Amino acid sequence: MLESLLDTISNLFAGSALTSEDLLNILISLFLAIFISFIVSQIYKNTHYGMNYEQSFMIALVLLGPIVAAVMLFIQGNLVISLALVGSLSIIRFRTPIKDSLDMIYLFWVSAVGIGSGTYNWTIVVIFSLVLLVAIAILQFVKYGHSHNRYFVLIINGNHSYPVEEVEKIIKKFSSDARIRSHEVEDQHWEVIFEIRFVELAGKESKEFMQELQNLTGVHKVSLLAPQLALPV
Repeated sequence: MLESLLDTISNLFAGSALTSEDLLNILISLFLAIFISFIVSQIYKNTHYGMNYEQSFMIALVLLGPIVAAVMLFIQGNLVISLALVGSLSIIRFRTPIKDSLDMIYLFWVSAVGIGSGTYNWTIVVIFSLVLLVAIAILQFVKYGHSHNRYFVLIINGNHSYPVEEVEKIIKKFSSDARIRSHEVEDQHWEVIFEIRFVELAGKESKEFMQELQNLTGVHKVSLLAPQLALPV
């Protein structure tokens, strides 16, 4: 069945210099690039955290691999074609900012998959993808790079007098470090903004911390914000 399919395709391209073996290699390269790029996109989806997740980036990961593979198939050691491709690709300007450094790693990964597939280095593509998969699994398991410090912005609003000593006492009880970033007073209303660091802050401790501040006389509202784009996990 495969031979008949290849013969049919060969008849369609009878006028070209492609043989059945060439067509088979091209199809293997493109489908291998798509398959591994799809796996890479799923790894990205399941290991990504933060607020900068985009579905379009997932689609781009899947499509970039076969596109790069096609570019490598076009070149095939032809210097003239390679120079023409470089000139045409230089017109494209990528203005989308890379918000996460890991996003660039995944882009390089699928690009390498495309390059390897397009140059018929299929075994190397599979091996290095498996090695990267194992490396990512280990890094995720040991939570490599996970910091115990948590930086937040604490905003306290209130009326009448600001309970300085009580607020400082509660902050020292839960936080390892805190600095005032802003202190505004307007009529009887005041607002104080702290940059605060927690070594570890579980959900129960966070609720207790906020409740103690909220119960202070004169405190109207307490907000605890994570300034990082990728929220801590």
